[in-house]
Amino acid sequence: MEISEKLLCLFSAEVRETDDGEYVVDVPSREIDTGSLEPGETYRVALVARDGSPEAAGDPDTAASRSDDGPQPPVEPGEMRYVEIEDLGKQGDGIARVERGYVIIVPDTEVGERVKIEVTEVKSNFAVGEVVEEAV
Repeated sequence: MEISEKLLCLFSAEVRETDDGEYVVDVPSREIDTGSLEPGETYRVALVARDGSPEAAGDPDTAASRSDDGPQPPVEPGEMRYVEIEDLGKQGDGIARVERGYVIIVPDTEVGERVKIEVTEVKSNFAVGEVVEEAV
């Protein structure tokens, strides 16, 4: 997949139905806090199915059974993300948090940096990312 240079942010979210029959994608507050997006503005949104997922294959029965296995990591290997480094780990690596407080470890970063990363490894409770663009 080709990613546009105009990309402001990238995150995973569920599409949910409201009581009045509309559908909503919640934007993480960090995207507003870091200035990527402004409330009240209009943005173009692209929805991308996760490759190999039951949803992408059109098998809703399998998708429903997978969601019963508990929360899945909100990132995938190879995914590009903009993250802000919030803490440093015990070994000095940067730590970013994304949906549901999920941790992404980003070596060679400092607290307060906002970087574009590629997710290189995904575990159930954390992921590792490599910086592909600094100071975004």
